[in-house]
Amino acid sequence: MEFGAVKGPKYRSRSTCRGCSGTSLAKFVTLGPTPLANSFLKDTSEFVREESYPLDVYFCGDCSLVQLADVVDPEILFKDYIYVTGTTGTIRRHNEEYASSVVEDLGLGTDDLVVEIASNNGALLSCFKEHGVNVLGIEPAVNIAEIAVERGIPTVNRFFDSRAAADIRSEHGRAAVVIGNNVLAHVDEPVDFLEGCNHLLGPNGKVVIEVPYLGDFIENVEFDTVYHEHLSYFSVTALLRLYRSAGLSILKIDKREIHGGSLRIHAGSEDEFPAHSDEVLKAAEAENARGLTDPETYERFAKRVADNKAKLRGLIKELRAEGKSVAAYGAPAKGNTLLNHFRIGSDLLDFTVDKNPLKVGTYTPGSHLPVLPVSAVLERQPDYLLILAWNFGEEIMSEQAEYKERGGRFIIPIPEATIVE
Repeated sequence: MEFGAVKGPKYRSRSTCRGCSGTSLAKFVTLGPTPLANSFLKDTSEFVREESYPLDVYFCGDCSLVQLADVVDPEILFKDYIYVTGTTGTIRRHNEEYASSVVEDLGLGTDDLVVEIASNNGALLSCFKEHGVNVLGIEPAVNIAEIAVERGIPTVNRFFDSRAAADIRSEHGRAAVVIGNNVLAHVDEPVDFLEGCNHLLGPNGKVVIEVPYLGDFIENVEFDTVYHEHLSYFSVTALLRLYRSAGLSILKIDKREIHGGSLRIHAGSEDEFPAHSDEVLKAAEAENARGLTDPETYERFAKRVADNKAKLRGLIKELRAEGKSVAAYGAPAKGNTLLNHFRIGSDLLDFTVDKNPLKVGTYTPGSHLPVLPVSAVLERQPDYLLILAWNFGEEIMSEQAEYKERGGRFIIPIPEATIVE
């Protein structure tokens, strides 16, 4: 299979850090020209026109923010989106816990407003709505915002920044809580985004944001969580500086296992909370001891990625040489990064399956695997299933107990290729 060169004109390259405006950006991983991870193809005729963009990862020596320098036009990335939340039991349980925890911690009632930025199909806000609070979603993808409105979640269809915040506050009032799940990493100007969140807050209001955690990213070699939507990869150290620049103080950070390891960051305006908490400052000190501010850590990370590439490709080739059939489970964005960087396509995998009906019947970006419904696993019974959605691996293997009973076996790709016995 041929994987393409750069063909996308609508991107620009930064020369300065988006966190601190410094110029000490050092590239440590080059993933190569890569199609957009959520740009699934509807027909084989689209293969030759598929666009690819640079996908390289940098470490800022000034503020320790890990980031991409190449920025694809967000209108291309998000206006017509294929990712929807809440398609797994793990996410549904996470959302329920999230809403219950915030409502209880802040004592929210029927007069309070919860605003979620990048609210997707309203899955999380639906959980807040069940607690009787008022909700409002902000979602840039036209098709996804329509789904949210249909399920009864009031949704403003626009991109969010500090200017949008002023309009939203004028029309809808101040929020008791501003939620942002896996969106801070998507914005090219995170300080402006956080300033907008701050501007929406009412008295004693809180900003609660979840981001994947850089510590887990490094420790578990989660390179596949790098794709063009994810512009930043956050440590506590980098977050402290970003929030302070936006006039926010971080009050506490909860560790969550979702998405391979995440941080739930609770913050308030520095006008009411003048300083970051001691607990959070100690967490940043611990990161320094772990090497998250040391460039050599990232050089070692790149070596581990290369080693895993050789191991997984070698494993699948060996199985194919033995006459075994190999398919994949899941068509997540992370899976598309892995397939493209490891150069694993339809010559090595027969197909993949996914629960998202918007993906079924399409082809994966770059690797061009047909995406079939989950029922194809038992209908075709491949000898091995590569679990691309490895962050839901336990759930998937439990749901596919019959496949295993018939003799099927699973391959987990991260942190290194492993056959599950």
